[in-house]
Amino acid sequence: MKAEIIKWIFRIVASFILLQTLYFKFTGAEESIYIFSTLGIEPYGRVGSGIAELLVAVLILIPKTSRIGALAGCVIMIGALLSHFFVLGIVVQNDGGLLFSLGVITLFCCLGLLYFDKNKLFNLLNLN
Repeated sequence: MKAEIIKWIFRIVASFILLQTLYFKFTGAEESIYIFSTLGIEPYGRVGSGIAELLVAVLILIPKTSRIGALAGCVIMIGALLSHFFVLGIVVQNDGGLLFSLGVITLFCCLGLLYFDKNKLFNLLNLN
């Protein structure tokens, strides 16, 4: 029972963070345009990552697809964090590292979901 509550907390937090950033990506907010222009993938990278994050957030919230969503969320967040490490920096446009912190939290939640369902994930990947 306790594990289920923790899993739902991870699902809700990760999905909330992913969904709340969509507004900025889809409306072309200045900070989003700056980030994806700096990465050299504006506007397609911004819109494409927004679509991917929307799909991942939905997959995470559905218990039967949560593992797939968490795995995809890890891939997306690792890409985002690597972009911060090597191109953008931890602080982007004086945000105090907020975007980076949200990426770390989302990655942690996705990894937590994968940890709780590691046996099912290994079956999914045929690693047993």
